Amino acid sequence: MLLAKRVQALTPSTTLAITAKAKEMKSQGIDVIGLGAGEPDFNTPQHIIEAASASMNEGHTKYTPSAGLPMLKSAIAEKLKKDQGLEYSASQIMVASGAKHALYTLFQAILDEDDEVIIPIPYWVSYPEQVKLADGQPVYVEGKEDHSYKMTAEQLEKAITPKTKALILNSPSNPTGMIYSREELQKLGEVCLKHNILIISDEIYEKLVYGNNEHISIAELSPELKENTIIINGVSKSHSMTGWRIGYAAGNEVIIKAMTNLASHSTSNPTTTAQYGAIAAYEGPQDDVETMRQAFEGRLDTIYEKLVTIPGITCIKPQGAFYLYPNVREAAEKTGYEDVDAFVKALLEEARVAVIPGSGFGSPDNIRLSYATSMEQLEKAIERIETFVINKIG
Repeated sequence: MLLAKRVQALTPSTTLAITAKAKEMKSQGIDVIGLGAGEPDFNTPQHIIEAASASMNEGHTKYTPSAGLPMLKSAIAEKLKKDQGLEYSASQIMVASGAKHALYTLFQAILDEDDEVIIPIPYWVSYPEQVKLADGQPVYVEGKEDHSYKMTAEQLEKAITPKTKALILNSPSNPTGMIYSREELQKLGEVCLKHNILIISDEIYEKLVYGNNEHISIAELSPELKENTIIINGVSKSHSMTGWRIGYAAGNEVIIKAMTNLASHSTSNPTTTAQYGAIAAYEGPQDDVETMRQAFEGRLDTIYEKLVTIPGITCIKPQGAFYLYPNVREAAEKTGYEDVDAFVKALLEEARVAVIPGSGFGSPDNIRLSYATSMEQLEKAIERIETFVINKIG
């Protein structure tokens, strides 16, 4: 066999077939509305673009330290101090080629064969695959719908074994948009400290929070939890810089050093120009961040009310990120489909709306709809879904 066992064990992304089909239809001139986007539909703020461009003209086009430019690490440390009240030294921060790369490098650095990582369901699609690639074992804990898709401390306690190495927390969550409260985080943290389990806190959507909700990092809650947590974050969602590929990890110095050593043999360093852009993102004005957040909140408030009136669709209103995660099992059954995946396929082929099936996130009764697109397109998409369901029900 030409391929390694770890690659053969990967689960193909459930989004690929839908995405490929939607692109094919669009290339044929068919009016397909895509609600699968995992990135803001705003351009990167102009001052960031200009800073990156200036850096190239000034000759900053060479290698940087593997862990990132000292100036960028300083900007990240200042951001963490300002937003979370957390103090980190340069040796506790590693800049990566996106938050996804930071996660990948972390798993490679901490996992040995058969080490277990607890992953709450619903989960971001890459968590289990990255754990597998590091020879670890994903252990799934279902966040129940009646608990806003969030894992409880009691569930966490029951899932722990002698092989448990880490827990992944993603708040605000992709795909649900749910946020763990201070009390919930405190209880989860106590369990992790009791069993000496590393907490991986993915906070990439922290700036996209709505209503009276607030983002809290579990590392804020105590010095012990800070020491026991690796924060993963970046500029992709907060500053609409998905293509720039700049993320970071902050936490235990020993782990960060190991991640840095590993990165030195894989990527050498994050793209130099993008790092200068990220410095401008963190040190420059934050008006565009708030403008984008308000736009997403406005879309959410409008589209949510329309979505939940469709027969057979229920949805807990998201608290953050830019996704709706409705349960459409009843709608699928009422419209004559054997499962939600078949319902999603028909939505694309007949209603010409592309959404992501929840099976890819571990919850097959749901679909994920991104509202990171224009209000006009969103309203048109919801109308198409409603017409499709009503006509099928008859």
